[in-house]
Amino acid sequence: MASPSGIEALLAQARSRLERVAPQDLTAEQAAGALVVDIRPYEQRERDGEMPGAVVIDRNVLEWRLGPTSPHRIAAITDHDRRVVIVCNEGYSSSLAAATLQLLGLRRATDLVGGFQAWRASVDPTRRPSGAGSVDDDVAGRRPTWVSGGGR
Repeated sequence: MASPSGIEALLAQARSRLERVAPQDLTAEQAAGALVVDIRPYEQRERDGEMPGAVVIDRNVLEWRLGPTSPHRIAAITDHDRRVVIVCNEGYSSSLAAATLQLLGLRRATDLVGGFQAWRASVDPTRRPSGAGSVDDDVAGRRPTWVSGGGR
């Protein structure tokens, strides 16, 4: 098998630094004090629903709102050890975002495996993800079969 290149390599590198959260463990993370941050665009939240207990922060300002030393950070970020779980639609852009937050000093930043779609399926197993890819592909670490970017 050829070694990954481009975005696949970047994603693998980012994930190698993360202790990713499984969808069924998100409630326990929140109960333990983790800040869950939903970075999905408005359209996805409108289509699929909100994530209970999550703070919504647009991806384009995430580093400014969560950087521990940023003068524009939200009040919930008081130090470098705050546990933050980033959630996107399917668990790809959240991995890159969490790795970037670690580079900014938020040591315990991570993301949700499979994103909102996997979490929603874990809450209601009869629901299938809205994207064309399978949540099982991401959970198992396999590349999804679709290539259009809609969920990331």
